[in-house]
Amino acid sequence: MQGKYPVITLCGSTRFKDQFMEAQKKLTLEGNIVISVGLFGHSGDQEVWENMDEGTLTKTKEMLDAMHKAKIDMADSIYVINVGGYVGSSTKSEIEYAIAHGKEVRYLENHNS
Repeated sequence: MQGKYPVITLCGSTRFKDQFMEAQKKLTLEGNIVISVGLFGHSGDQEVWENMDEGTLTKTKEMLDAMHKAKIDMADSIYVINVGGYVGSSTKSEIEYAIAHGKEVRYLENHNS
């Protein structure tokens, strides 16, 4: 909580850029501070990865994963963008991390644990 505003970190596959943007707007208008991804590597930001050798690519992905977990640490809850029920391995890891750190987990679409 930042003052009276709950903090929510968005999680999910970056292939769902439009849904991330919609959720960010909706949750913001509901009175939340929303933390999102910094880039959409699977949906429009491919130039980020161009000309990276495999080692640099791996280190960059590891950095982005660690940064996202830090964003989860700053939040009261996470909101999973699970279009069509899709939850990939990175997002599963983020959900597990959030649960282990006592964060509430909400989903865009119905989810059965």
